[in-house]
Order: sequence, then C-alpha cells, then structure tokens
Amino acid sequence: MGAQLRVYKRRIRSVTATKKITKAMEMIAASRIVKAQRQVAASTPYATELTRAVTAVATGSNTKHPLTTGAETPVRAAVLLLTSDRGLAGGYSSNAIKAADRLTERLRSEGKEVDHYIVGRKGVAYFSFRERKVTDSWTGFTDSPSYADAKAVAAPLIEAISQETAEGGVDELHIVFTEFVSMMTQNAVDDRMLPLSLEKVQEETAGKGELLPLFDFEPSAEDVLDALLPRYVESRVYNALLQAAASEHAARRRAMKSATDNAGELITNLTRLANAARQAEITQEISEIVGGSAALADANAGSDK
Repeated sequence: MGAQLRVYKRRIRSVTATKKITKAMEMIAASRIVKAQRQVAASTPYATELTRAVTAVATGSNTKHPLTTGAETPVRAAVLLLTSDRGLAGGYSSNAIKAADRLTERLRSEGKEVDHYIVGRKGVAYFSFRERKVTDSWTGFTDSPSYADAKAVAAPLIEAISQETAEGGVDELHIVFTEFVSMMTQNAVDDRMLPLSLEKVQEETAGKGELLPLFDFEPSAEDVLDALLPRYVESRVYNALLQAAASEHAARRRAMKSATDNAGELITNLTRLANAARQAEITQEISEIVGGSAALADANAGSDK
C-alpha cells in the first residue's frame, strides 16, 4: 500500500509542475493578444482604403491589368497558407490546413494547377510529411510578424502574378488564414486577393452607404495600377499575418486554459486517491496492531492456566 501512495504523490508533483507551465503559457498568450489586436486595428484602415483606391482606378478606366482583370481561361493559381511556427494552440493550424486543402480541391476541379506558398513550420511540416510540393515557404515570425516579413512573403507572389503563365506565372492569387473575430471565435477563411473582385468591393461599399471618390490618373491608369500592385498585395498579406497572429494567441490561450483546468481536475482526483490509499494503509496498520494485541492477550491467558 505504501508503494501505491508514493506513485500517487509522484504523479501529483508531475501534474502540478505541468499545470504551472500551462498557466504561465496561458498568461503570456493573453498578454500578447492585446498587442496583436491593436496591430490588426491599425493595419485594417490602410488596407481598406488601398482597396478602395484600386477599385476606383479599375472602375474609372478600361485598362486591363493583373490586379483587376482575370485571364479568360485561368490555368494556374497560387495559394498562400498561413499557419503557426509552434504548437500547443489547439486546432489553429489544422483548421487552416483543412481550409487550404478544400480550396486546392476546388481549384483543381476547375482545371487549374495550384502552387503552394506556406508560412509557418506547422504547414511546412504537413506538406513535407506528405511529400507535396511547396513553391516557397517562410518560418520564424508567425506569432509577431512585421511589415518587413509581409514584404518578404509578398515579393514572390507579386512576381508570379506579374509573369506570363507560360513562364511560370499565375493567373490567380488566393490566401488562406485564420480570421480573428473575438477571443473565443477564430475562423479559417480563404480569400482571393488577385484579380480583385470589383463587384464584391462595390457591394461592401454600397452596403456602408459610401461612394467611391473620383480620381485623375497621372501619367496613366496602367502606371497607377503598376505602382499600387505591390502595395496592395503587401498590405493584404500584412493584415492577414496580423489577424493570424492574434488568432494563434487566442487559440493558444484557450488551449492552455483548458489544459490548466484539466490538470487541476486531475490533481484533485489524484489527491482523493492518495488520501484513500493513506487511509487504507492506516486502517491496515491499526488492524495489524489490534490483531497482534489480541494474539498476545490470548497467549498470556494460556500461560496463566
């Protein structure tokens, strides 16, 4: 019985140490969410106004440009997938990967080839394990991305959309990331960045009761679109990276809170088992003492006779 009690005590110490770690990770993730939310709020207006400007140029001219005009028969698409570098975040990365797989199946069903660009070690490991081709990948900054990271990710995407398809370019550019809705809700979404869906932007603008401003283009609308193309892609990638980072921290906080609660419940159960084992051990010792005392009394009584 004493050996069983030692086993329970050892497990209690182990689970208590794990609980301290998960609690610390929960607090760290909670502190980082606030900063990530502020960055998302700060980057969203710029991305929104840049999209409005691109829409105004596209609707105010007849210029055909990769930013606004899609190919008549698109044959290749690029998919940018945003995952995390670290685990312990619940289903954060797996949900984004599943969304990317669904998008890839849909694009291939439409007869398009798909080039994958991956951000985050989890996504890279997933594709590597399944021996699936990755055109380019980036790691090491998913929990705290900077604009320089967004520019590094956007550069090959801009080059691919600017090239002819026959030379290795792409006709469409899609991004899959986890949208931060609230502390409890994060949704894996896919969005087509290029060509820009003018109808979608116009519907959103009309829904808000806003009118697109009128612009004069100097030197030409095509030159303006050429200048806006890298800014547009970079801003969209940066905003998606920030939303993904906020979602990652929120998912990790929720997962670590669940782990901490489970550890506390396990400690309670183990403590009850340890108390029961100790009580059984004490009861057995008392029974042995009483039995020994009774045997000694019987022996003394027999010797007196």
